[in-house]
Amino acid sequence: MSATQEPVDPKQENQKPDTSEKLEVNEAPTEQAEESSEKGADQSGAAEEENLDAMLQAAQQEIARYHEELLRARAEVENVRRRAQEDVAKARKFGTEAFAESLIPVRDSMEAALALTDQSAEAWKEGVEATLRQLNGAFERNQMREVAPVPGDKFDPHFHQAISSVPSDQPEGAIVQVLQKGYTLADRVLRPALVMVSSGQA
Repeated sequence: MSATQEPVDPKQENQKPDTSEKLEVNEAPTEQAEESSEKGADQSGAAEEENLDAMLQAAQQEIARYHEELLRARAEVENVRRRAQEDVAKARKFGTEAFAESLIPVRDSMEAALALTDQSAEAWKEGVEATLRQLNGAFERNQMREVAPVPGDKFDPHFHQAISSVPSDQPEGAIVQVLQKGYTLADRVLRPALVMVSSGQA
């Protein structure tokens, strides 16, 4: 006779095997991986922070270098400006030095001529002509030239000043008469020539 089988509890029949121990065993490596990942992140963050600190120091050094160069450039500009002001002041003060030196012999000749009281008219004229030649030489050396148009020349408002307009045989706008010569200094008009201009035939 077969052994009597014990009735099976339906609840026990549907129960699954307990795997909690296995899960605990499997969870251990995951925690280790997370800890390892956190350590790696911490190391990476520290390395990145060191890198940022190095970049900041390099940038600060670069800024300091640029600031020093800027200060040097400003000092150089200030020196150039100061030297330019000194040169301008000297030019204003001594700009006519060469011209003045060239006029001294002219004055000497005039004083010498006036000191001679018993000279003839011809000798006086020769002395005046010699003095005039000295003066003309001084003008030429200092680029001072006369503006002396002749009748018939075209009127130029840059170098001539018309005193009046008169009817004449000359074409309209032509110079009829020169009343006073003008002068230029290095192409700059010191005094325009005073002229009378033709208004054409009456």
